[in-house]
Amino acid sequence: MFAIVRTGGKQYRVAAGDKIAVEKIDGEAGDTVSLGDVLLAGDGGEVKSADGLVVSAEIIAQTRGEKVIVFKKRRRHNYRRRNGHRQSLTLLRILAVGEAKKAAPKKEAAPKAEAAPATEAKAAAPAKEAAPKKEAAPKVEAAEKAAPAKKPAAKKAAPKKDA
Repeated sequence: MFAIVRTGGKQYRVAAGDKIAVEKIDGEAGDTVSLGDVLLAGDGGEVKSADGLVVSAEIIAQTRGEKVIVFKKRRRHNYRRRNGHRQSLTLLRILAVGEAKKAAPKKEAAPKAEAAPATEAKAAAPAKEAAPKKEAAPKVEAAEKAAPAKKPAAKKAAPKKDA
């Protein structure tokens, strides 16, 4: 069975066991993700309904694509700009194309629960009192001290010409 899924603004034809590189998806290697935007499904030459169909995939790795050089030039204007770009990609292994199944709970849920007590401990700790601030000097006096009256610069004499 195959399906056509949309992710990252692009469409991919996938079947169980396929490996594809898609735009970056959050997660770490080994996490399971579900691609819910299934546009079309089929089995052999038959087209099936894609309603409620989910494609489950495993993240193999987070990588980056090849470097693309962007070179701009305007002739006769001495204008040249060279720029490079590497797209962030996620390598996926398609596990199954089938009915909607609940994916395994993400690993991120547990650390959030552990992080909450740490923030409570910080709030319970007594805060250090800040040292009293010095009063600022009046601006008028500071301006007079910093900028005494300046004389205009003397003009340089023109060099003498030899005859």
